[in-house]
Amino acid sequence: MRVVLDTNVLVSSTLWVGSANKTLLLLIETNVKIFVSKKILDEFERIILRDFPEVSGRLPELMENIMAFSTITESSVSLDVVKADPEDNKIIECAVSSMADFIVTYDKHLLKIKEYDGVRIVTPEHMRVLLSAV
Repeated sequence: MRVVLDTNVLVSSTLWVGSANKTLLLLIETNVKIFVSKKILDEFERIILRDFPEVSGRLPELMENIMAFSTITESSVSLDVVKADPEDNKIIECAVSSMADFIVTYDKHLLKIKEYDGVRIVTPEHMRVLLSAV
C-alpha cells in the first residue's frame, strides 16, 4: 500500500498525540510506503514557522523524523483538480506521481473529491479502519 499524507496530517501527527498520530504510527507499523514531495515539505516548514513558533526551534528534528518514515517523490504531473483551493493540488500531484493508493487528509476540499485517478482520499480515522481490516 502506498499513501500520501497531507500537510495537515503531517503537522498533527508530528506535534500532538491524537488521531493523526495514531494513524501515522499504524502506517509505519504495517510497513505502508509513505510519500511526500518537496512542495509538501516546504508547506510543512512554512506552517511550523508561521503558526507554531514555540516549536520552530525543533524544525530540523521534525523534518528529520518525517524523512525517517517517508520517501520524497518528485511530482511528474501538474494538475488543476482542486478548484476551491488550488494549493491542495500539490497533494494530488504527489499521490499520482508516487502511484499512491490513498491520500490521508483532514482537508475538506480534498475530502469532497473522494477519489482521483484511482487514489482514494480519506481521513486518518478512516485510514485506521481500512488498515485494521487488512
